[in-house]
Amino acid sequence: MGKLQEFEITFDNNKTVYSPGESLTGTLKISIAQSIQCKAIKVNCQGFCGVTSKSNDTDWTDEEQYFSSSVSIADKGTLKEGEHSFPFKFLLPAAAPTSFVGPYGQIMYRVRAFIDTPRFAKDYKIEKPFSMTNTLNLNEVPGIREPSSSSVTKNFSYMLVKNGTVVLNAKTDMRGYIAGQIIKVSAGIENKSDKTTGHVVASLMQKVTYNTKKPTYDLRSVAEVEGPGVKGGNKSEWNQQIIVPALPHSSLSDGNLIQICYYIQVYLKYPEVALTLPICIGSVALDPSQPSHSQTVAPMPAPRITPAPSPSAPESEASNLPPRPAPKPAPKPRPRSTHASPSAPPVDLYPQLPSVSNYNGEMLKSPHQEPGSQGPVSPNAFSYAPGLSFRQRQSSSGPSAPPPSLSSSSQDRNQMPSSASVPPSYRSSAYPQATNSEVLDESSSKN
Repeated sequence: MGKLQEFEITFDNNKTVYSPGESLTGTLKISIAQSIQCKAIKVNCQGFCGVTSKSNDTDWTDEEQYFSSSVSIADKGTLKEGEHSFPFKFLLPAAAPTSFVGPYGQIMYRVRAFIDTPRFAKDYKIEKPFSMTNTLNLNEVPGIREPSSSSVTKNFSYMLVKNGTVVLNAKTDMRGYIAGQIIKVSAGIENKSDKTTGHVVASLMQKVTYNTKKPTYDLRSVAEVEGPGVKGGNKSEWNQQIIVPALPHSSLSDGNLIQICYYIQVYLKYPEVALTLPICIGSVALDPSQPSHSQTVAPMPAPRITPAPSPSAPESEASNLPPRPAPKPAPKPRPRSTHASPSAPPVDLYPQLPSVSNYNGEMLKSPHQEPGSQGPVSPNAFSYAPGLSFRQRQSSSGPSAPPPSLSSSSQDRNQMPSSASVPPSYRSSAYPQATNSEVLDESSSKN
């Protein structure tokens, strides 16, 4: 190493695994046999991801840098012979993916040290990697407590001749696990043919996607269990357990160059029928006492009671209604001009009228009159002009005379709107008819 006898990076407490948001502290140790000239001594902390389309190639096709921080621990000058120690400290970012090393890419974190020397002198550099372990809390993943299930049907054929079908269905007890937990896999096989199926296999699969210009997929089986086949015409229930080994947790974001996902693959060796059950590998196990986010339902607000507009509401509903304001008095009818010809009042103003007559003198029933209820009506009831009155007649036991009528011209009749209750036609006079005794007295006086 020449003048440089020792050039080493050490982390405090020999720690090599860190979590996002932690502080990384260490020391750079330098031991030289004779003094050297240097422009600067720097320490750099870096995290990055690199991917390639060739296996085990470090010439990255695409690279993504998560963070890079540098600190200068010595300025330009002469580094004297002997041993030197330079402490350093870096604050790791709060959001950084877990370290990963694969055949087509890596997620790496490292600390590098540089000794910059003048021109034509040899530069010195060294690096030390460390691991980053991010946390994936399964309790924050929606629907993670629900089982993962699937079903598939496959035609069973031999020598291109169909012999029946095979129905395969499988499920897991839930969707989220951590390292060391047991995955409970149950499968049902219904063989509707006369041939025996091959063995049934359940495998924990890891799928890593390297997002280059043309994505590269790395698929491997992490753990596997196997069971017997099913004879023709029979059904079988198969239950097995798979222990989760230490694995990097699943990637939930889609923007990384390297994405990791897991699933359980259940398949028959013969006929070739398979199904997949997606699962999630995390670092914080599910809390049995904590409900899932997908099962949390916000309380519904109490419905507001809106009073019905109908005045005939039941007593039970009326008790809950707010007090209503007092009704406004009905407007009084405006008096008509004295020059207007008498006309029948509207039915809704005088519902007690038993009947009215039409233009031909025929009597019409009022819609408010009950059948069989007729009585004497005063001529004043037909007067709607101010100052017009009639003398009342004495009731007699004989048949009552028909009500008087007023004359109206044909022009007035044409201008009057038609209605269910039409005004009467007064033909004879606006005054009441004379009685029989008055007629006899008048004739005797003329004689």
